[in-house]
Amino acid sequence: MRIIDVHTHPVFMRRGLQRTEIDWLVAHGRALGIERMVTLGDVLLHGRFPTGEQISAINDVTAQVQSWYPDYFVSFCFLNPTLGERHVMSEVERCVTKYGFKGLKLEICNNASDACMKPVMEAARRWNLVVLQHSWSMTNIKQRSFHTDPADTALLARRHPDVKIIMAHLTGCGVRGVLEAKGLPNLYIDTSGGLPDEGLIEYAVEHLGVDHVLYGSDLPGRAATVAIQRVVGARLTPAERKKILYDNSARLLQLN
Repeated sequence: MRIIDVHTHPVFMRRGLQRTEIDWLVAHGRALGIERMVTLGDVLLHGRFPTGEQISAINDVTAQVQSWYPDYFVSFCFLNPTLGERHVMSEVERCVTKYGFKGLKLEICNNASDACMKPVMEAARRWNLVVLQHSWSMTNIKQRSFHTDPADTALLARRHPDVKIIMAHLTGCGVRGVLEAKGLPNLYIDTSGGLPDEGLIEYAVEHLGVDHVLYGSDLPGRAATVAIQRVVGARLTPAERKKILYDNSARLLQLN
């Protein structure tokens, strides 16, 4: 079983900074069949409003982890869109040209429907980067001013049909998230989130098509073993399971 994990945080709240911790993580991942991990950065370290210096420091740590295992980690550049166009463009250019990052990561600095996302999407377009947008159903949480609801991620995809976007957290977005993403060819969804919800992966495959569902764990917040089993235990054909666990992410990130 070959796996690409499209949603990981090897360094989280400063845990994982030591080479020995990363050595363990890579060995653990390889033992489970995980051949590549997409590392998204220590995105909650400085709260909702990290400064430009803090953003750069987080991305530098991501680059350090990548440098230890360049054939294992694939890095995304963490951004705070509220810092404005100049910072967004310069930080993306730095991460791409200096470190070879392959995507952009958005967390809870703002809602994905906000106007400040325009430079982010222009940067993604300019450097051909995948955008992974934190998404979660706000029906009960009611923090939509800065948390992105699935409808907001879908709106972002409609506004920018030439940019490939990953809606994070299938379990956090639920059935409504799947329906919001339906019919948007540039929008994908990763399988991470809360506790496994029986039948949800099958529902996503039915309505989005198997090619738009990607395996993601959100480790260390969720155990990789449990995250993998939610795909392995789903009622899927071997070909569908292979696409979700490996093929779709390899194609999207051009990792073959």
